[in-house]
Amino acid sequence: MVPLVHAAQATGITTLSLDSPANRNALSADLVAELRAALATAAADPAVRAVVLTHTGGTFCAGADLKSPCDPAEFVALLREIAELPKPVVARVTGHVRAGGLGLLGVCDIAAAGPQSSYAFTETHLGLAPAVISMPLLPRLDPRAAARYFLTAERFDAAEAARIGLLTLHAEDVDAALEPVLAGLRAASPQGLAATKALTSAAVREALTRDGSRLTELSAGLFASDEAREGITARFERREPSWSL
Repeated sequence: MVPLVHAAQATGITTLSLDSPANRNALSADLVAELRAALATAAADPAVRAVVLTHTGGTFCAGADLKSPCDPAEFVALLREIAELPKPVVARVTGHVRAGGLGLLGVCDIAAAGPQSSYAFTETHLGLAPAVISMPLLPRLDPRAAARYFLTAERFDAAEAARIGLLTLHAEDVDAALEPVLAGLRAASPQGLAATKALTSAAVREALTRDGSRLTELSAGLFASDEAREGITARFERREPSWSL
């Protein structure tokens, strides 16, 4: 089987690239499993100071694989593992991010993006809700902006993503912008990074622990509903769902 996640090493940094172009790096069971395994390998390597999570192609992550979605519990486990990883995880985005992909982006400790990136919480247009991904996102996002974009599924750009707290920074040259960030992480002690990440990710970890089971059940129930079946079918058939006015 062709790997869906590729790992590369460079002076204390492990770069994990999502590489599933056939479904725009959607969260299939296989991709989630490979990403969890790659994160565990990085966590166990004492030479690794930080992880960069990036992508091939024009989409960072399209959200759930609607043809073969991963178990919501497995996705929650992935989010928890990123939040609890004793090493910072830095998202590097140069393309589109949708739905569940925004949860993956939001759980990262630092997130940087280029000008071609775009963002949308598309769940309500599919008969779903951003249930599981709300756990890493609500502690980070401006509350008014979260309510707007969660409800309306509007598309927004990198500048707006940074304004509302989804991104740490955006720049024309995302790699140049990340150079001082990665230099700072390379110069930090492993103990210092682990203890400091535990402080800065505390609200996200608390939300995942407190609400993980409840929101996993909510997500599974919504996916199994008649409205979600209609919304997903309409998406595949490139038509408006029956409820659209």
